[in-house]
Amino acid sequence: MSDIQESTLRLATYNIHKGVRGLGPARRLEIHSLREGVRELAADLVALQEVRAFNHHEARRFAHQGWPEEGQAQYLAPEGFHTVYRSNAVTNGGEHGNALLSRWPILHVGHHDVSDHRLEQRGLLHVQVDWPGCPLHVVVLHLGLFAGSRLRQVHRLGAYLEREVPPDAALLVTGDFNDWRERLDPALADLQLHRAEVDGHRPQTFPSRAPIFALDRVYLRGLRCRRIEVPRGLPWARVSDHLPLVAELEPDR
Repeated sequence: MSDIQESTLRLATYNIHKGVRGLGPARRLEIHSLREGVRELAADLVALQEVRAFNHHEARRFAHQGWPEEGQAQYLAPEGFHTVYRSNAVTNGGEHGNALLSRWPILHVGHHDVSDHRLEQRGLLHVQVDWPGCPLHVVVLHLGLFAGSRLRQVHRLGAYLEREVPPDAALLVTGDFNDWRERLDPALADLQLHRAEVDGHRPQTFPSRAPIFALDRVYLRGLRCRRIEVPRGLPWARVSDHLPLVAELEPDR
C-alpha cells in the first residue's frame, strides 16, 4: 500500500433490476434513466448487479422505446470508462450477471461460480484495476436469497481470495449481499474485510421507495471509508427496486 498516491476513490454499487420495472403490461423500460443516473453518481468505479448482455423477449417488447443494441454494461458506462461484464445466470431468452465500470485501465479479470443450488445461479466478478500507484482488486457479487446459501458463498469467496488476491493487496468487495438480518459481518471479518461505514452509519438501500434494509454494501481490506451515502428522491425510487450506495475511500495507512 505504500506506493498508492494520496487520492480518494469514489465507488458506487447498484442493483439495476435488469433495466426494467413493473409487472405484466405495466412493465416499463428504465435503462435510459439509469444511464443518466450512473453519470450523475460521478463515481470512479461503478459496480452493477442484475445486468443484462441480452434478452430477446425484452428487446422485442421495448424495441419502440430504444432497447440498447449493446449490452447494458456498455450502454451505462460513461464516456471513456472501461467495462467488464460476466454473466451469472441463463434465463429463458436471456441472461444476467455482474459488471464493473472503471475510470482506470483493467489489468486482470476473473469470474468464479458460487452457485449454492440449482434454483439460483450466482457468481463473483473479480477485476484488478490500475488505480494510480497500485493495483486495486475489486470483487462484485450478488449473494443468494437464503441465509445458508449466503454464508456458504462467503466461505467460497474466502477460498477464492486466498488463491487469487495477495494478502497485502488493496481489496474491496461490493454488491448486493441480500443480508436482511445482518448476519454476514462476522464471516467477512474472518476474511479481514471490514464494512464501509462512518460513525456506525449503514445507509439503507432496499426497497427503493421506502428503504429499511442495508442490502447493498462495501467491505474493505487495506482501505478506509471517508464518506458513505445513498441518493434519495423520486427518480432513484422509480428506476430500480434498490437505491445506489456511494462510498468515498482512501488507502488505510
